[in-house]
Parts: sequence; C-alpha cells; structure tokens
Amino acid sequence: MTAPNAEPQLLHLVFGGELTDLDSTTFKDLSKLDIVGVYPNYKSAHAAWKAKAQATVDNAQMRYFVVHLHRLLDPDA
Repeated sequence: MTAPNAEPQLLHLVFGGELTDLDSTTFKDLSKLDIVGVYPNYKSAHAAWKAKAQATVDNAQMRYFVVHLHRLLDPDA
C-alpha cells in the first residue's frame, strides 16, 4: 500500500558504453556496458546520467542514456 502523498514511481534506467561511431547507438562491446542503475524518478536518473557523462567526457565515443522504463512497462499510461 502506498502513502497518500507519495510520488508515483516512474522507473528510469541509466546505462552507457563506448559506441562504434558517433553517428550511431551501436555499442562496441555489449559485455562492457555500464549499467549505472534504476532510479525512481527522472530527476535522480538525470543526476546519475550527468555524473557519468561528465566523468567520461575525455572519451568522445562513450555515451550514457536514460531509458524511461515506466513507459515500457505501461505504454498506455
């Protein structure tokens, strides 16, 4: 049971890895994907994404993404 004033749980996944080239979203090695985590809202997912993206700024082919899992779980919502 959820608390009456609780925020809705909108799950987001943050992950990244090195791309084959800058014009695609194809990863060089799927076994080396960095799964940062699953977050309960976009704000916390964005903070995690930003920290990872800034930490890897020296590698131009490294990219991190935020996936809106809640949209995949309930596409009609």
